[in-house]
Amino acid sequence: MKAVICRNYGSPDLLTLEDMPSLTPEPNEVIVDVKACGLNFPDTLIIQGKYQFQPEFPFSPGGEVAGTVKSIGSEVKHLCVGDRVMAGTSWGGMAQEARSLASNAFKIPDSMSFESAAGSLMTYATAYHALVDRAAIKSGETVLVLGAAGGIGVASIQIAKILGCHVIACASTDDKLDFCSQLGADETVNYMSEDLKTRVKEITNGQGADVIVDPVGGRFAEPAFRSIARFGRYLVVGFASGEIPSIAWNLPLLKSASIVGVFWGSFFRNNPEDNAQNVAQLLRWFDDGQMSTQLYQVYPLSAFKEALDCLTNKEVKGKIVLLP
Repeated sequence: MKAVICRNYGSPDLLTLEDMPSLTPEPNEVIVDVKACGLNFPDTLIIQGKYQFQPEFPFSPGGEVAGTVKSIGSEVKHLCVGDRVMAGTSWGGMAQEARSLASNAFKIPDSMSFESAAGSLMTYATAYHALVDRAAIKSGETVLVLGAAGGIGVASIQIAKILGCHVIACASTDDKLDFCSQLGADETVNYMSEDLKTRVKEITNGQGADVIVDPVGGRFAEPAFRSIARFGRYLVVGFASGEIPSIAWNLPLLKSASIVGVFWGSFFRNNPEDNAQNVAQLLRWFDDGQMSTQLYQVYPLSAFKEALDCLTNKEVKGKIVLLP
């Protein structure tokens, strides 16, 4: 089978497309015949050695796939060979075959294409875990989303709207903000041309945002936190800016606010039953049309460098998918 292989840390230019041996599942795993692989910002970090955990060389990036089950481990009971699934892989997805924990592989409805499924699991499951499990959002609350045109942002907007929240989308260009409005965002803020704290206070009549979703980090984290409401919850999802911010400890004290970590990778490994319930809800929303994956671009596997460069340059509105 062909796979995109990382043998040394660095840029996408160091990756190679190689012939690799076919995979054999461990007892608790499934092997997926990959029809589509979703790209996410962690893929750009893992090839540089900058992610929270690193696989041994050689490895293939790619944290989520969709396809058909090719083989199953001896302990797997809920899936069969030939099932249409989406699966979280952490890495290994940019290939014609990928392995996944069986507990993090899910049958997809007939209404869902492989391309859409491949762009759904990591971002939507992370956003749902963040908003529902970690923030316990309530209908009527205001949710502020940073990096709102990216994968986590798009998922957060849609889920928050379904759950009855007022959504403020923040992004770096007016084009991205128009895209967020089309997804249902109630208000938008261009944090490159507007003062983030001032605008959020104006929009919320001085109350601030009840929940802040931050997959970006960097220099906008502090002004965003300064716009949080009393008893607000600031969700730390990731650091797409490349910079881990520092927050003065008096800020959460003054607002009685919480800084809440969100690590879906740990959640699906340690709480597989809870994760499965979350994904089941997401799939119901996808199947009945309440949500839809926003695909920005679809590339063949051979164009992996172009796809990763597009992701790195923050051009993307929604998700990029590779087709092996």
